[in-house]
Amino acid sequence: MKKTERIKYLIIGNSAGGIGAAEAIREVDKNGTIIIVSDEPYPAYSRPLISDYLSGKRSIEKMNYRPFDFYEKNSISTILGEKVNRVDFKNNTVTFSNGHILTWEKLLIATGGTPIVPPMDGKEARGVFTFTTLGDARAIDEYLNQKTGANAVVIGGGLIGVSVTESLLKRGVKVSIIEMKDRVLNIILDEITSAMEDKAIRASGAEIITGHTVTKINSNSRGEVESVTLDDGKTIPCSIVIISIGIRPRLELVQNSEIKINRGIVVNMHMETSIPNVYACGDAAEAYDFIYRENRLTPIWPNAYLGGRIAGLNMSGKTAEYPGGTALNAIKYFGVYIVSAGMAASPDSTYEEVVANGESSYKKLILKEGFITGMVFSGDVDRAGIIYNLMKDRLYVNSFKNDLVTENFGLLSLPEKIWRNRLATSPLESDSSKSSVSPC
Repeated sequence: MKKTERIKYLIIGNSAGGIGAAEAIREVDKNGTIIIVSDEPYPAYSRPLISDYLSGKRSIEKMNYRPFDFYEKNSISTILGEKVNRVDFKNNTVTFSNGHILTWEKLLIATGGTPIVPPMDGKEARGVFTFTTLGDARAIDEYLNQKTGANAVVIGGGLIGVSVTESLLKRGVKVSIIEMKDRVLNIILDEITSAMEDKAIRASGAEIITGHTVTKINSNSRGEVESVTLDDGKTIPCSIVIISIGIRPRLELVQNSEIKINRGIVVNMHMETSIPNVYACGDAAEAYDFIYRENRLTPIWPNAYLGGRIAGLNMSGKTAEYPGGTALNAIKYFGVYIVSAGMAASPDSTYEEVVANGESSYKKLILKEGFITGMVFSGDVDRAGIIYNLMKDRLYVNSFKNDLVTENFGLLSLPEKIWRNRLATSPLESDSSKSSVSPC
């Protein structure tokens, strides 16, 4: 590839958003040059499956997000394992760490997120890891293979922390979760479902310490982790530490540029940034949230892919608008199946909650002026997809809101005008949540 070669479509990022964009571009433009760049050395893989890799449930070959010949079949070139150091938005060039330069016509920034690692004494010790990439999972796996009877401290009780905890327990590693807030999964779950997960995690053998933080990671004479110190002075022995507080948008390529940034890269309904022909999607972008009716970060896999598709269509000349996304999680950690979307708790007294708490299921809807703004379902989640679509389509449900949380609720339980319209416009929609709610 020559230094002066001009690329029609350059995609920085090889995960859900980047793949979604490339597929959309190829639907419209069969011949335009596409290059996907990633500083990871792997073909596209499913990030939600890295916990399965760490637990030994799934091999790398079974984590592919697309078939092995995906790039070749779609005439997509790749530059993997190389980092982009600089983007020049005035001259439409990118410069790699090895000095190589590419010129582009249309650019998509799908760089994803980067782990949040707070200031902490001792975080450079051997045995301290984050857990957001396949590289992280492989490094943890290799480290554990050198240890016998390992004890782990997981800092953070969110999605990443609970996920890695389950994987470690399956490998026989004793785990202590340290969560700063008063409960695990506090962002995506309400108090009741959070308590369900807490009970299941403890029953599996993990320790959970809430309301505290790790202030120091202590190491031995070989520079390896041997314990952590909490903010109350308590010391917990361990041989490995996983920092899983969360992720923030990866923005180093756009810092100090003309691109508008808030918490993430601000995009319009076409997923275009404030610079023409430059697009962004996924965890790095602030896109429209149909619940809050404003641009927000929604760092989940389905939103990244959809945002990438919309960006790709617009990059290749076909006008398309992002319908909006929102928080959406379907999880099954420690045998507890929960689906949550939108708001998990009422922000104030102007919101209404409709709750059905049965022996084996829990269903909660949050409504504002007759419209669904959030849902949390546990146990019986088969119809969660229908509820999510009512929320997404902003249908007024006040007259039948109580029916939505009944045990026998299904598509035909809706008013006839609504279910007939939905069958006509969405023939593939079913009662199964699997059609519209994806594990993240």
